[in-house]
Amino acid sequence: MDQKRLFLAIALSAVILLAFQLLLPPPRHLPPRPVADTTTLAPAATPAAPKSSDLVGALPQDAAQASVPPREVPRVKIAAPRVQGSISLVGGYLDDVVLRDYRETVAPDSPLVHLLEPRSDPKPYYVQFGWSAATAGAKLKLPGNDTLWTASAATLVPGMPVTLSWDNGEGQVFEIVVSVDDNYLFGVQQRVRNTGADAVAVYPWSRIRRDYTPKVAGYYILHEGLLGWLGGHLQEMKYTAAKSEGDKHEGLAFSSSGIEGWAGITDKYWLTALVPDQSSPAVAEFRHTASPGDGYQVDFRTEQPQQVAPNSDVASSIRLFAGAKEVHLLSRYEERDGIGHFSYAVDWGWFWFLTKPFFFALDWLYGVLGNFGLAILVFTVCIKALFFPLANKSYRSMSKMKLLGPKIQTVRETYKDDPAKQQQAIMALYKSEKVSPASGCLPMLIQVPVFFSLYKVIFVTIEMRQAPFFGWIHDLSAVDSTNIFNLFGLIPYDPTTLLPMLHLGAWPLIMGFTMFFQQKLNPPPPDPTQAKLFQLMPLVFTFMLANFPAGLVIYWSWNNLLTIGQQWLIMRQTRLSRPGLART
Repeated sequence: MDQKRLFLAIALSAVILLAFQLLLPPPRHLPPRPVADTTTLAPAATPAAPKSSDLVGALPQDAAQASVPPREVPRVKIAAPRVQGSISLVGGYLDDVVLRDYRETVAPDSPLVHLLEPRSDPKPYYVQFGWSAATAGAKLKLPGNDTLWTASAATLVPGMPVTLSWDNGEGQVFEIVVSVDDNYLFGVQQRVRNTGADAVAVYPWSRIRRDYTPKVAGYYILHEGLLGWLGGHLQEMKYTAAKSEGDKHEGLAFSSSGIEGWAGITDKYWLTALVPDQSSPAVAEFRHTASPGDGYQVDFRTEQPQQVAPNSDVASSIRLFAGAKEVHLLSRYEERDGIGHFSYAVDWGWFWFLTKPFFFALDWLYGVLGNFGLAILVFTVCIKALFFPLANKSYRSMSKMKLLGPKIQTVRETYKDDPAKQQQAIMALYKSEKVSPASGCLPMLIQVPVFFSLYKVIFVTIEMRQAPFFGWIHDLSAVDSTNIFNLFGLIPYDPTTLLPMLHLGAWPLIMGFTMFFQQKLNPPPPDPTQAKLFQLMPLVFTFMLANFPAGLVIYWSWNNLLTIGQQWLIMRQTRLSRPGLART
């Protein structure tokens, strides 16, 4: 029975990792479908506001009839330490943001990451600010998608805001004041000055639009799509879910109202998010439009309309994050600027209580060692030390089990015609020697949550992106680029074009050999069928981990080497202290 439990525990460990691999399908390549600008913000109904259909936005129009703006338009240049780009003066779009610290690949001449792109480009992704009239019949001329704004300066730099203004010629002047800090946070103030004879009422709004379906990694453990901290909860909605829900509710996929929160669109490493005034109630919505192509929108508006009396003005403020999801930077905005739970933009997963501490530990070690690969190695030693007493007990039991092999074989031969007596004799032998056959599974089972959490850190944190190790490993977050099937590059051919599974790098091979040698130190299952399955595990794990990030494979290999050393010492001590144990 104990042997069955042993094999069952080992099998469960393998199944967990195999299932984990199955949950990580290869990237799905979805062709982008550019789409012209669709309707402007149409706020959802709330008890204190009219129906969304009664709100008059910045010239709402059918997407199929929306005009695509010209490629060359007057712009305000953005020149900040970590972002560059421009703001379109036609429509007031913030639609050109380039991250100066990040490149598309590890190549030094690779293009910089282009986060936001104009509507005239193949992949429109932009932010817009505007106003809606509080009632459908209001005779109020509002800025629209093609409004030409006037800028107070030609360049936006930190500490020097730029004001975009537009006079509707009927007594109202609309202004958008834009500022930027030294990182990725923009400040936006929307002002309305009323010099007319009558009061006006407006809803200030802001929106993030992505007018195409982006390529996503397609991994179960990674969220890419619409997200936000709204209503006291983290709201996540993938593009497929936004499309499905939007189709059911005339485009509206999700709505929330209240104070405090933020929302936006996230990629694996990049985030575009709106952060409204945390002291004023606001309505947030996730939307999907389907004509002529898929479009996704996250927007905010004030919960109550703003009343602008004659010869007065009103203003509302909102912030925009457009940049890399750096953990320390998000935490700083969270603490210093009061953006609640902003660090949750990083997908820490269900095991966040392990994943976040693991990240901070690795990041601290990186600060000391200057290399994330070395940080992983030292971190592994620390984990081994933490579980040393528990693993020591398990390995001592396994060592005794291996030394008991000849005696167990003698028992099996003696009672080969009586399975019941055979099992009783084996159990009595275990009891007299104080060993448990299931104890050998404990180190592997302990390793599963550590493996999962470390995988999350390496896979989702931008700090690990393009982090080099030594030799041929230039990116710990990517798979080992070498391949034994083309003799590590000596043959100018990519075998994966023939069969995707024909990719087996040097580090996965090292991991497989270390797992094989570690297995040799363990007592084999007495059942021949179980023993053969057990022997196949290193081969299975070698191919399985070939598609995992190199950093994780390095961790697994180093952990195996440390385990081999620990087991060898324990077996030697056990053999010296119990010399008669292996005698038949």
